[in-house]
Amino acid sequence: MKRDGSVRYGMAVDTRSCVGCSACVLACKSENDVPDGHARRWVNQIVSGTFPELKMSIWSDSCQHCDDAPCVSNCPTGSSHVDSASGTVQVDRSRCTGCKACMVSCPYNARFVHPDGFVDKCTLCLHRLEQGRSTACAEVCPASAIVVGDLNDPASRVSRMLRLRKWRQQKTAAGTNPKFFLVD
Repeated sequence: MKRDGSVRYGMAVDTRSCVGCSACVLACKSENDVPDGHARRWVNQIVSGTFPELKMSIWSDSCQHCDDAPCVSNCPTGSSHVDSASGTVQVDRSRCTGCKACMVSCPYNARFVHPDGFVDKCTLCLHRLEQGRSTACAEVCPASAIVVGDLNDPASRVSRMLRLRKWRQQKTAAGTNPKFFLVD
């Protein structure tokens, strides 16, 4: 049960389960009509260690939907904003001038200029979440490595995963308080 009535969506990616197949990338492109040559999601592969003891970490990545999003505070038109109902970072295409201030301020390089002139990014499939569905990336993941849910709901799958497993976040020194977690 939730502690209060507010929703605060977040995403966790299980780095032990992700196989780097890019099904999430393709599902996102299809669901959100992302133009060729651009992506709202991508797959990272990091190899560490010394041969023959190498380790590879693979995860699907996207906008971090930060609580303290510099893209929001640096947007001169208010196009980049936090959706009050979901806690997700969104872009109002009709207000975006394509100035790229949000792109420069995002430490995660999670935005691109759409050919139609506005800046685009992951919306966490808010249109699907509002219908009670999961995100396209989580729905299609063959390894069930992507988990999206309400971080304010202790009973949600994402909250349980973060409570029970070791996790980390990217670029924490940026002070953005991302709602994107890499679960080890």
